[in-house]
Amino acid sequence: MAVLICGLPGPAEAEPLVGTASVVDGDTIEIHGQRIRLNGIDAPESTQLCLDGAGKKYRCGQKASLALADFLATHRPTSCIEVDRDRYRRMVAVCTAGGVDIGERMVRQGYAVDWPKYSAGFYAQAETEARKAKRGLWAGSFDRPWEWRKQMTVN
Repeated sequence: MAVLICGLPGPAEAEPLVGTASVVDGDTIEIHGQRIRLNGIDAPESTQLCLDGAGKKYRCGQKASLALADFLATHRPTSCIEVDRDRYRRMVAVCTAGGVDIGERMVRQGYAVDWPKYSAGFYAQAETEARKAKRGLWAGSFDRPWEWRKQMTVN
């Protein structure tokens, strides 16, 4: 009996979702009709405005989405491992494209920020590098996306 039990496979590990990703916004993609929220990061919303280095307003959420789309267009396939579900029942996952952690790249390039509430600081170093180099959002000023959303619900 012990031999039979040892020969049985253990609990199945989550199979990655792999395919060509389309961009919903700077921190959300879709593969095979499945919406996926990138774990541990937060990117500006599509209607969010930020200030560039010269103090001029720009659509930073749109810029983040375009940067993600450009990256994914040249790094295929995208592979995502589910880590959770959010309150909208979307898959929350760590995703890679061309062997690169997409969340880390978005933060390192300054198009998203580390979201400590969900990342436990996993992307904090990438954010520090982006901030010091004044990349993306860090070239000017912006509200953290979660703070911006909170302001929008109050107004």
